[in-house]
Amino acid sequence: MMPPRRKYVSALRRFLTGQSSAGLVLMAAAALALVVANSPLAHDYEALFHAQLGPLSLHQWINDGLMAVFFLLVGLEIKREVMDGQLSSWPRRVLPGIAAAGGMAIPALIYVTFNPGPGIEGWAIPSATDIAFALGVIALLGSRVPVSLRVFLTALAIIDDLGAVIIIALFYTSKLSWPDLAGAAVAVALLFAMNRMRVYRLLPYLVVGAILWVLVLRSGIHATLAGVILAFAIPLQGTPGRPDAESESPLHRLEHALHLPVGFLVVPIFGFANAGVPFLNLSAEALVAPVTLGVALGLLLGKPVGVMGFSMLAIRLGVADMPAHAGRLQMLGASLLCGIGFTMSLFITLLAFPASPLLQAEAKLGILAGSLVSGLLGYGLLRVSRRDEPVTPSR
Repeated sequence: MMPPRRKYVSALRRFLTGQSSAGLVLMAAAALALVVANSPLAHDYEALFHAQLGPLSLHQWINDGLMAVFFLLVGLEIKREVMDGQLSSWPRRVLPGIAAAGGMAIPALIYVTFNPGPGIEGWAIPSATDIAFALGVIALLGSRVPVSLRVFLTALAIIDDLGAVIIIALFYTSKLSWPDLAGAAVAVALLFAMNRMRVYRLLPYLVVGAILWVLVLRSGIHATLAGVILAFAIPLQGTPGRPDAESESPLHRLEHALHLPVGFLVVPIFGFANAGVPFLNLSAEALVAPVTLGVALGLLLGKPVGVMGFSMLAIRLGVADMPAHAGRLQMLGASLLCGIGFTMSLFITLLAFPASPLLQAEAKLGILAGSLVSGLLGYGLLRVSRRDEPVTPSR
């Protein structure tokens, strides 16, 4: 019989390594933020995150600093999958790539339809997918979901994240400081020079990466992009000659080290700091405001229409193959899960409406509503659907 202490340690280990666990913690953090923001503690909640800690407020340290670590992990996952994983060949990239393109374009079009004038800056908010939540829901379904569909959703979410990074870099950049930008360019050159020189120790990369973060923060480009750039410079190969060179490469070691703190600290802290919408202060009009509707319907309708529609078109044209053993209803269920846009959508909201608390609140309301309904519908559909015959391409 297992001793009680060892039993609890084993249960904790299983929870921390479970795919759905990080999503559950994030959900709890967001729910707590909503409760606190609509309680007598609301003023203290606001004051806490606006407190100055050196040159930045606590809110800015979280959104610019901690989220740079999140984007570092995202960048590491993107590089690994492109170089040596599910996206390492063009045939593997085709279907998730086409699906991701549709899943970003259609939600943006729906949003712009509701917000052709004021508020148009938020067009990218419903274009993002929260990979932690989506894969967490998939994990809850166990063997009901074929492995091929998990792979498809993972690849789609990774490409989606890459698209979000590009959107942030191109469309949500403020005025530039050219001296700091020049310094950042030197830091980037140094990072990739170390890669070319086969520097396999992580410490030099992390030191230069920290300097890069400061320079990017001061340059006007969003500081979180420093995390992505640093990730792309980390070597995927390990020290030559070692039997564990591949598994012990700098990229694998850093990715492994970041998974738990990012999943159980960084992202939940971000969720708690940004999901607190004071519903009691919102008027009834906020529920049907153009920004709220654009975001909610972009996630709830735009995501599944874009992902499912573009996927089926590619399969019918013979450009890509249906995931093995997956049926149409399962594909639709996975497409609905792509409408869970929580973390990245909240992040883009802060960039799109930095000076408008009202528009931020409306966008957050749309994110919460669209993500919740998308997640519930996707889970329900995947739970009741059965494996179907794959779609036959037209010839």
